[in-house]
Amino acid sequence: MNPVYAKYFADPFVFRAGAEYFAIGTGPDEAGGSNRRTVFPMLRSRDLREWTEAGSALVRPDVEGDTFWAPEIACSNGAFFLYYSVGTADRGHQLRVAEASSPEGPYHDRAALTEVEDVPFAIDPHPFRDDDGRWYLFHARDFLDTTDGRAGTALVVSELETMTQLARHVTTVMRAHFDWQLFAKNRSMYGRTHDWYTLEGPFVVKRDGRYFCLYSGGCWQNDTYGVDYGVADSVLGPWDDRGGENGPRVLRTIPGRVIGPGHCSVIDDMLVYHAWDASMRARTMRIDPLRFTSEGPRCEGPT
Repeated sequence: MNPVYAKYFADPFVFRAGAEYFAIGTGPDEAGGSNRRTVFPMLRSRDLREWTEAGSALVRPDVEGDTFWAPEIACSNGAFFLYYSVGTADRGHQLRVAEASSPEGPYHDRAALTEVEDVPFAIDPHPFRDDDGRWYLFHARDFLDTTDGRAGTALVVSELETMTQLARHVTTVMRAHFDWQLFAKNRSMYGRTHDWYTLEGPFVVKRDGRYFCLYSGGCWQNDTYGVDYGVADSVLGPWDDRGGENGPRVLRTIPGRVIGPGHCSVIDDMLVYHAWDASMRARTMRIDPLRFTSEGPRCEGPT
């Protein structure tokens, strides 16, 4: 029964290590500003239904910023790598990576993957390993031009040269094109005012030779937020988001029950995501079946 974990647990990412599942997410301190010694709450489970708390994952690094967002974990050659962003408020976020010898940590920071001087706002890192063994890091960055999309936050990908070094070449995955992806009208950003659109929280699934990039669009603070996707024949695209013109096709708000479902991950054909309850007190972790139909991925939720 949803939510599977009733406390604040946004941006949930679930992975399996051995016989257990682990979940890591953004807690209330991480979302709003934390001075704690450790960050990112973790959970563990045997069956994806019953979850117990497993402490905090990351030893707080000595870097600028007090908001820590959207962690994801990848395993390579027996080591575990935690990708996350850190910054101040909703500006000045950089991507970083930490490492541990066990899935629950503790994780110790290893390197910056982006620098604020070069990329003022980079969030929501998603490591993806292709069939040939190459690793890629999908994430979200800001775009001010309107040549290929609307001004706002959108999705890009770069190859990981190593698990702790990001290639400089960046490929755009998807820009905002649809009205429902509006974050805020007349938003003051970078010294100008924009109607600001948002695509964030990428997660890639390969199915039957095609790549599906699930993402969250709209404003995470209200009922516009939901999950849609783009599809491609190559991990570097081009990506096609046609069909999403009328709103998110995978998850969307159910008025009076579930508000703003989004920022998902996928494990064992189950979609893990957060959503507000009707009172909007906390973003909690939920899990529902994900089906790949002839029309694309669809979730039997939010329930």
